[in-house]
Amino acid sequence: MCGIIGVLGTHEVAPLLVESLKRLEYRGYDSAGIATVNAGRLDRRRAVGKLVNLSDLLVHDPLAGKAGIGHTRWATHGAATTGNAHPHRSGPVAVVHNGIIENFRELRAELSQAGLMPETETDTETVVLLTRMFMDQGLPPREAAVATLAKLEGAFALLWLFEGEDDLLIAARKGSPLAIGHGTGEMFVGSDAIALAPLTDRITYLAEGDHAFVTRAGAEIFDAEGRRANREEVKIDLGQTRVEKAGYKHFMAKEIAEQPVVLGDALRHYLQGDGLNLPAELDFTNLDRLTLVACGTAFYACSVAKYWFETLAGLPCEIDVASEFRYREPPLPRQSFAIFVSQSGETADTLAALRYCHEKVSKTVAVVNVPTSSIARECDVALPILAGIEVGVASTKAFTCQLLVLAAMALKAGVDRGHIAPAALAGHLATLRALPGLMNAALGTSDQIEKLAERLAEAQDILFLGRGAMFPLALEGALKLKEISYIHAEGYASGELKHGPIALIDRQVPVIVLAPHDRLFDKTVSNMQEVMARHGQVLLISDGKGLATASEGTWATLKMPEVAEPFAPILYALPAQLLAYHTAVAKGTDVDQPRNLAKSVTVE
Repeated sequence: MCGIIGVLGTHEVAPLLVESLKRLEYRGYDSAGIATVNAGRLDRRRAVGKLVNLSDLLVHDPLAGKAGIGHTRWATHGAATTGNAHPHRSGPVAVVHNGIIENFRELRAELSQAGLMPETETDTETVVLLTRMFMDQGLPPREAAVATLAKLEGAFALLWLFEGEDDLLIAARKGSPLAIGHGTGEMFVGSDAIALAPLTDRITYLAEGDHAFVTRAGAEIFDAEGRRANREEVKIDLGQTRVEKAGYKHFMAKEIAEQPVVLGDALRHYLQGDGLNLPAELDFTNLDRLTLVACGTAFYACSVAKYWFETLAGLPCEIDVASEFRYREPPLPRQSFAIFVSQSGETADTLAALRYCHEKVSKTVAVVNVPTSSIARECDVALPILAGIEVGVASTKAFTCQLLVLAAMALKAGVDRGHIAPAALAGHLATLRALPGLMNAALGTSDQIEKLAERLAEAQDILFLGRGAMFPLALEGALKLKEISYIHAEGYASGELKHGPIALIDRQVPVIVLAPHDRLFDKTVSNMQEVMARHGQVLLISDGKGLATASEGTWATLKMPEVAEPFAPILYALPAQLLAYHTAVAKGTDVDQPRNLAKSVTVE
């Protein structure tokens, strides 16, 4: 969600901090700031809005120093104001923070008794006030930070900077990622590898509960029990952290267009020869159930996969929104797998659900885009989706790559359980391998969709309909549209239309019907006819056979290539994404960084 960067450098750090924060803009934020130590003096600059506002401020009011910290904030406790922006400071201490301090109210009461009154609305300020309190009591910075950590409850990544200490950063993580970067005579701290990529390719990821004392000579890392810890230093591929639009107007447009390529990469990894390339320990033979847990778009990927696991493998499958899962304390059969899907691998609710499942199921499986993420490291098996960096807040290529990995798992489950014969498997693999080419054809409809979007941009409400595995895709299409265009949109199972939502239909409500010509097509067309009988404006998205059968009376049609069941949702995701993208562009909204949203949700 928020972004953190820290530098102990050999040159002025303010430009480095701002440049690194720019690489974190994709995470979503509404204010930004930096703090430095110069000749022993601690100072800071903060601004509301985009980073250009902070850059302008630094032009007129520069900040010198070769040690500093920076932050992009996505408001949780307290509005997006300069006073609530990070870094927070009290006396000789400055702190930046990702996450939530859950017991901040109790801590505020304790601090008030010590005469330290909060000046902001944030939970983070309690961290800096606690540290100052301990320093006022005589503790040096390192001990004061450790004493502060002992009193905090919640999820956090923290980075401290101290007046008079131009060769010290203190970092800590609990439930929110943080990494240390190694240089030559320099050291860095960042919330992810993307922030650190311009500075170093040597990174150490802090483990859950770690804290570290960072100087230019290196880092001393301690675990949650206070014991000295050795954490692996890894070398990252800087090419994999490059964030560029490559000539596209928006990152989202670029990422939609990349899908044939990245899906092809994932196919080559997971489909090899005449079979599937999945870890041998993923044996579905004797399982009683699968549990799939995720949030947002990843949840809809799981919803599609439920159809696949149950129809292809005869394996009962439960899906749940991560934020609800652990609070209802679901009973989990020991002979079951729990699968956790997350683009970032740091989604707080999904990570908490994973920890609930530890020791309750026979295996936990991560489906993630970041193989070094917390969810990947804490699961028994981690399957990378190989989508590459996704910058646009509204997920596109990560969604289709998640679907591909889940499809491969469903096919393996079908083979393991004797539900898929070799000839049938060959047919399914051929369907998957054909998808990149079909996606290229689907991308060719972009100009037509751009024209349709001019009409959609005028709507106040839009409905999406689908049956079978296309039902969760209707939900995903509606989510994409409302995320970036701010138009109210809902997805429904086509058969549910007459159980209430049909009351919304009139001439002003476009209805987008996702309907490949499959075994459920006729049922979907019947529901579509009910819409048109009530003057609903139908956009039918189907293949040639479907349009030849059912296009009469529709407002518009969009032709997709034919694709064999059951993997049509992977292909039909593209027109849903393009509809959202072009509608948002027509409305003039911020496509890549929509209001109130963040790329990685690392708080509950």
